[in-house]
Amino acid sequence: MIFGKTKLELKVGIFVFLGIIILAIFVLSIGKFRTWASGYKVNFTFNFVNGVKVGAPIRFAGVDVGEIKKITVKFLPEEQKSQVSLECWLRNFVHIPNDSTIWVNTLGLLGEKYLEIMPGKDYAHCMNPHESLAGVDPIPMHEVFRQAKGIFDSLSSVVDTVHKGEGNLGKFIYDDRLYNNVEAFSEDIRKNPWKLFFKGKER
Repeated sequence: MIFGKTKLELKVGIFVFLGIIILAIFVLSIGKFRTWASGYKVNFTFNFVNGVKVGAPIRFAGVDVGEIKKITVKFLPEEQKSQVSLECWLRNFVHIPNDSTIWVNTLGLLGEKYLEIMPGKDYAHCMNPHESLAGVDPIPMHEVFRQAKGIFDSLSSVVDTVHKGEGNLGKFIYDDRLYNNVEAFSEDIRKNPWKLFFKGKER
């Protein structure tokens, strides 16, 4: 009887142990834990990162190859400016040429921010672990709106000029004399197409 009870407890213990292992693997997978994966760390520097966060994915040529592990803001006294450093973990098979382009990208218009790496061509000189490479700063939204406002103001100015009958386009639309001259010229060419090939005498 005691032996049977011990055997049952052993089975329950094994079942619970396997359940704990499966749960641990699931939790670690959800958290993107990299204990079993081999990789290395590099740093990418920016002046502006547009809200990218720790844990954001890194894509190399459009493929997920790592994630951002740490974000540090530091002041550079010699340049009198602040700089953002992204400590990134990458898989071992990823080789980043020093002429690669790195920037902060967005999934959709308002989606998740991630780091995009477009590989360069100089594979003879690639980044080594713990080396740094400067990225391309994203354009702040207020700058986008400012540029869009400038284009809109320019278009409004052109439309106002046309409405006032000013400029070549405005005169063509609102000045009957210019329109009539063009119409008369077109009618004359239709009736006398030979004039297009006739060269007048030089004086």
